[in-house]
Amino acid sequence: MSPTKNIFRLICLLFLSLVLLQSCKLGRFVFYNFANITDHKIFPSRTVEAPETPFVFPYVQQPKSPKNITVDETEVTFDEYLSQNKTVAFLIIQNDSIQYEKYFNKYDEESIVASFSMAKSITSMLIGIAIDEGKIKSVDEPITNYIPELKENGFDIVTIKHLLQMTSGLDFNESYSNPFGHAATFYYGTNLRKAINKLQLKNKPGEKFDYTSGTTQILGLVLERALQGQTISTYLEEKIWKPIGMEFDASWSLDRKKDGLEKTFCCVNARARDFAKLGRLYLNKGNWNGQQIVSEQWVKESTRLDSSDNSAWYYQYQWWLPNENGTFYAQGILGQYIFIDPEKKLIIVRLGEKHGKIRWNKFLPEIAAAY
Repeated sequence: MSPTKNIFRLICLLFLSLVLLQSCKLGRFVFYNFANITDHKIFPSRTVEAPETPFVFPYVQQPKSPKNITVDETEVTFDEYLSQNKTVAFLIIQNDSIQYEKYFNKYDEESIVASFSMAKSITSMLIGIAIDEGKIKSVDEPITNYIPELKENGFDIVTIKHLLQMTSGLDFNESYSNPFGHAATFYYGTNLRKAINKLQLKNKPGEKFDYTSGTTQILGLVLERALQGQTISTYLEEKIWKPIGMEFDASWSLDRKKDGLEKTFCCVNARARDFAKLGRLYLNKGNWNGQQIVSEQWVKESTRLDSSDNSAWYYQYQWWLPNENGTFYAQGILGQYIFIDPEKKLIIVRLGEKHGKIRWNKFLPEIAAAY
């Protein structure tokens, strides 16, 4: 057989393999290769409906635009700087008014963007509400109260607080470049409950901080069990999305269509303005125009500097704390941010295709300091 025919057969075999494998983890990984902000299109999901009457941020009459940026001794506008660094949406909101709102690369205010790990902070909000409502007793409960099948793996000594603070001791490979690793299994896999049941511990809980997406996915299963039949998506809709007046429907990606579990470590798909409203909710200590959506105490515990119980001072209940100035943020892998500065009553949302060349966790506080 000629070399040309062999190559043709190999190409056909590879194509057929990809087609057959697209519905499973490895096929998804090979076909899509790496996470993208349009990944809401490739996974099944549940819709999170917006209310009929939305809350709308007004524009400030005399906006204060960010200053030009000097790059390699060349001055560029702030717009150009954002665009050059893979940004698709950028909002600055202060005192409930929009100071700056720009979209790039054919994106606009109606464009859907995947949250990635900003969903961890949203999951934390829902855990706090579930505790307020008595669906979960306390953060000190062992997670096996809700996932008893994990007792066999030694998880009876892991508490909900360990999960919230990323001190669970979970053995989890966070690498997204390994198709056989935990992260790929959780992101591209089609059975999260089964994947969770296979997890093990590598350290004693409460010994040290170790950021892993698997930790938040276990937290999601705890929440699903606590809701006793209600989906996490409908809980988000009922408790947050509709009460705070989101402008658009959102969705939460699932591992599979039938009886799917929300990917609580990632994958809330929404628009920039609605992400900003989540920031406004926590800026106002869980209160929305007089209605306490999340308890003030939960917001305080989630965003305070605390290194007790071997937690990291810069990370609490699924929120990042960049400094000692009281600011905090939700963050996604490709540079998605909801940044909150309570003292300045300021919210910044940055959504991007990649980080670009900017260290956003340093740059966003600098922008806030200028207001």
